[in-house]
Amino acid sequence: MASETIIKQKEEQVKQLAEKIKSATLVMFTEYRGINVADVTELRKNIRTANGEYIVIKNNITRRALEACGITELNDSLTGPIAVVIANEEYLPVLKAIYKYSKSNDFYKIKSGILEGKVTSCDELNVLAQLPSREELIAKLAGCLLANVSKLAATLDAVREKKEAEAK
Repeated sequence: MASETIIKQKEEQVKQLAEKIKSATLVMFTEYRGINVADVTELRKNIRTANGEYIVIKNNITRRALEACGITELNDSLTGPIAVVIANEEYLPVLKAIYKYSKSNDFYKIKSGILEGKVTSCDELNVLAQLPSREELIAKLAGCLLANVSKLAATLDAVREKKEAEAK
């Protein structure tokens, strides 16, 4: 049987993970089987750059933390080697980093997640990861608006030139 100190340590780990899950905008569960240390180090760096956190923790502790948060739908996802990816602020950059890595590595899979308190599937997360970033959308909108203004300016200039030609 486990000693009292080990049990207390595990209870503390469950409590800390449950707090992180409750405050996170995105919690993703990924299977990391078959990747090497260099790849994981690079992935962790990319996630940290996107203000996220990459945690490898025992599935039993993760399961208990989810139960403490009132989430039981994800127990099927907690099989095999699982990494927990957490985003506390803007979740899209973290999601895009994981998606990009999973596309370039056949062994790395997104299993499921929690997005703003709602349990989401792998497919939903993949669709969100493929959306353009906020900056890209703003740039496209600005381009569309600018194109209409440019067309109007060109039309008005053509009318001015026609009037000048008729006046001569």
